Amino acid sequence: MSEIVSPEPHSNASLSYFDVLGLDRSDYVKWAKLRGLQYSALPQVSRYRMVAHLLFAVVVVQIYFADVWVGWLGLWYAALAMVHVRGVRFEQTLIDADRRVITQREFNRQTLTGVLSGALWAVPLVGFSAIAGEAELLVAWSLVAIIILGSAVFNAAAPLATIAYTAITGSAAALAFLYQGQVEMAALSANFVVFAILGATEVARTYLRLRLAESGVEEKQHVVSLLLREFEENEADWLWEVDTARRLRAVSPRFAYALAHKQDEVEGRPLLELIAGKGWKVGNFPPSLHELAERLKRRENFSNLIVHVSIRGEERWWELSGTPMRDEYGQFSGFRGVGSDVTEQRRSSEKIAYLARYDTLTSLPNRTQLTEALGEALHFAEHWRGRCAFLMIDLDRFKSVNDSLGHQTGDRLLAQVSHRLQSLMTDNNLCGRLGGDEFAIVMREVSDTQSVAKLANRVIERLSEPYVVDNHTLYVGASVGSAIGPRDGCTVEELMRNADLALYRAKDQGGGEHFAFEPVLHAFAEERRRLEVSLRGALARDELLLHYQPVVDANDESIVSFEALVRWNSADHGFVSPGKFIPLAEDTRLIVPIGRWVLRKACEQAGKWPDHIKVNVNVSPEQLLEPNFADEVVDVLASTGLRPERLEIEVTESIFLRDPTVARSALEQAMALGCSVALDDFGTGYSSLGYLRKLRFSTIKVDRTFVQGAAQHSAESLAIVRAVVAMAQSLDMTTTAEGVENAEEARMIRELGCDKIQGFHFGRPMSADDTLKLFANPPRKRA
Repeated sequence: MSEIVSPEPHSNASLSYFDVLGLDRSDYVKWAKLRGLQYSALPQVSRYRMVAHLLFAVVVVQIYFADVWVGWLGLWYAALAMVHVRGVRFEQTLIDADRRVITQREFNRQTLTGVLSGALWAVPLVGFSAIAGEAELLVAWSLVAIIILGSAVFNAAAPLATIAYTAITGSAAALAFLYQGQVEMAALSANFVVFAILGATEVARTYLRLRLAESGVEEKQHVVSLLLREFEENEADWLWEVDTARRLRAVSPRFAYALAHKQDEVEGRPLLELIAGKGWKVGNFPPSLHELAERLKRRENFSNLIVHVSIRGEERWWELSGTPMRDEYGQFSGFRGVGSDVTEQRRSSEKIAYLARYDTLTSLPNRTQLTEALGEALHFAEHWRGRCAFLMIDLDRFKSVNDSLGHQTGDRLLAQVSHRLQSLMTDNNLCGRLGGDEFAIVMREVSDTQSVAKLANRVIERLSEPYVVDNHTLYVGASVGSAIGPRDGCTVEELMRNADLALYRAKDQGGGEHFAFEPVLHAFAEERRRLEVSLRGALARDELLLHYQPVVDANDESIVSFEALVRWNSADHGFVSPGKFIPLAEDTRLIVPIGRWVLRKACEQAGKWPDHIKVNVNVSPEQLLEPNFADEVVDVLASTGLRPERLEIEVTESIFLRDPTVARSALEQAMALGCSVALDDFGTGYSSLGYLRKLRFSTIKVDRTFVQGAAQHSAESLAIVRAVVAMAQSLDMTTTAEGVENAEEARMIRELGCDKIQGFHFGRPMSADDTLKLFANPPRKRA
């Protein structure tokens, strides 16, 4: 990196007054550098200076109007205006003075503006005052004195011009006062001029020191950024440098290795030729290479540019940053920058993005892809006056398999189900997994309703055949609900909801049946309506309560926080499963008042815990999109006395589907208060890689499906967990593994690098009183 750091031609300590005024030209490089730092600020003040001079000149014309011929006054004003207009036009060309070499001619032209302006302002002091009287001379000198003081302060970037103006006008004033016999005023004017020149010089010296300091900081920041970029990567990274013809020079061994050549083989060869591969001869480049060539051609800075390269026939991805270099005379001399091989990282990111659209366990499309496919099919059907269909499939008796043989056996069973479903698919059909034991099929084109029924019956028949899993012969069935679009629904949501209603009816009939949607099924939702009525009064009747599940440190297994989980013990329906009433609350927007209640109660309880224990509160998209969400958080924290740092808001990836801008704004306001934000159920339904870059989450919660997959030594699940941990660490985020159920899983998660663990192995959801008992027993680590 020694070639990056160039010694400074000057230092603040050795800055003389001759350096400040530009009178020492013994070292031209140093002289030009100092003038560039000074003159780059002139375009910002030149117009204001011109306006001030011309306004004050109007006052001079007014005071001498009765005594001096108007023609002389007009000529004087026009000459002054021409001098300053010329000065402004010239100084606007100096806006890039700190990035090029200032010439002696430019220095002289700038100083000439001050000389000419001073000579013209001497005219009313000496010439016009001789015709008028002492009062007019005092007013004119007062205006000139104000200009002198203003120039000393605001024109510190051109001290020699200020001094020339001050000396000329001050001498003229002293002569004018002597001519009128005012010796005391002449002496006072001379003293004022001396002190003004000294002051202007000192102000200019201070200003130049500040500009030197700023320039030094900018240079050091640039060097440090290149150093950091070079050494922060622990694998393929290098410095690169090209000349004005974009030929490589000073090739380092690491860069030569990245090019798969020896150093002497690539020295002096065009960079683009070496990385374009076979496309170089025919001019067929990837778009990223075209962008790199354009940046080099336009001599523009670029940072973190991802470039698709071909190294000896192997396709690779590089990340390049570069900046144009200039010699001591400001002439372009090439490019210099850093680069790294990000092929593996890109492949990992693509893998994560791919898996975010596919179910990890079954490799089937997940809900996101199914929703997109159904939307496309529905649009096609409406456009061509055709029909499409959506089939929802739920396994019968799957829960008993899970409960009796465990989740691992259940997951293997789901994998076999997925294979059987795929075997029934044609090019016209797409099957996927919605989650749990629910699957779905999108039929893109439907000739008649019988084709839907035939496929549904084949699915039931095939999935009802016995399975052999871990030497167990298992029997599960399947229920299917279907809806035909656009007859049964004009939108994706409506069609899926109606298919879901049909599935509920099929399950209600005992399972193993296919039921097509009928309008009468909406009456079947009456029970759901009654549940909704009860839920609307649950808060008023104090039927809701909170349980808390501990989250522990992965290393020492100490409790770091509790996740607040809402429960409902209804007077009408008894204990209602969260999986039943929370979706209902979200559909009816009852989740908003329930969410407010949960937030307040959880913060009140957290205030009774030790000061280092956080509380994690789940916030639904409906609650987050409320316009006063941030105000509610402030009110709860203020009324409960809980420090913002102890509140962690948990959101799922679904918040970014409806209104990502509002969701992001609400979370940023909460983080500005000091609260942290965790991303829950990462990777299970939606791709959130873009939002991980835009929004600073504190924690990524790895979904239990990935944890369970990793526990079964699934290569894909292990890769995902490792990638998520690595990504979180690079983004300065922590990771929490959910659903850890035994010591072996806890050990594996710890080895994979997760920071925190949550699951039944460390504690089931418990009452508020039970949480306090944990802290009354310090030696116990596990809840």
